[in-house]
Amino acid sequence: MSAFMGEVIGTMILILFGGGVVAGANLKKTFSFNGGWIVITIAWGLAVTMGVFAVGSISGAHLNPAVTIGLALNGDFPWPDVPGYIIAQLIGGFLGGVLVFLHYLPHWKETEDQGAKLAVFSTSPAIPHTFSNLLSEIIGTFILVLGLMFIGANQFTEGLNPIAVGLLIVVIGMSLGGTTGYAINPARDLGPRIAHFLLPIPGKGKSNWGYAWVPVVGPVLGGALGSVFYQFMFAGKTSGMLWGVLAVNIIVLILSYTLGKKQPGEMDSSKVAA
Repeated sequence: MSAFMGEVIGTMILILFGGGVVAGANLKKTFSFNGGWIVITIAWGLAVTMGVFAVGSISGAHLNPAVTIGLALNGDFPWPDVPGYIIAQLIGGFLGGVLVFLHYLPHWKETEDQGAKLAVFSTSPAIPHTFSNLLSEIIGTFILVLGLMFIGANQFTEGLNPIAVGLLIVVIGMSLGGTTGYAINPARDLGPRIAHFLLPIPGKGKSNWGYAWVPVVGPVLGGALGSVFYQFMFAGKTSGMLWGVLAVNIIVLILSYTLGKKQPGEMDSSKVAA
């Protein structure tokens, strides 16, 4: 199997399990209806673990454009391979969304709440507020990429790294995910959101494209910052790249604050959207 197909399949597995647990919690007449946040955060962590176990030896199991870009900034991944990985991750995210739709096929008609249906595929903010939502995604992905790097710096028993990574996802979800549903992964949000837009989901409503840039831009900025911060603080490598990435983060946050504190016309996002 090629690295490209590894990223497709690994990301598809991630979304099948991750989107699947949200569907089980959100869609009516499932046995797991109203499963709750704890169930969702644990399942997302296990989804990442399974994706990493599946293709870690094939592609490195990035499963996330923010991770791919962070590793490239760190010098651990070749920049020419970055676009291919990102495309593969988006395809995998889309396919995972399609599989979740098919698996829960009779339950979409039973659920009236459009926000609950969208949450199966993509994230939405608990309180629409552009600056705060963007900052949440930056912080969440900053600690994700930083965590991946300090996990990788430790010597674990062979085969346990994916479990440690899964636990990192769980703690991010439990501690930081309640504001935006912790996308922390552009492919995890954009790929399934495209699936939501294209699939014939009964009564699905809009795909909330006005918010869709936040779980793309925020994770890329946060992941880049986590990568260069690790190099500076943990590896002791001084580089002007840290200040450049930090400056870009600050500029984008200032722009988001200036352009509007709240996003108008956004749907109610009270349903879990992890």
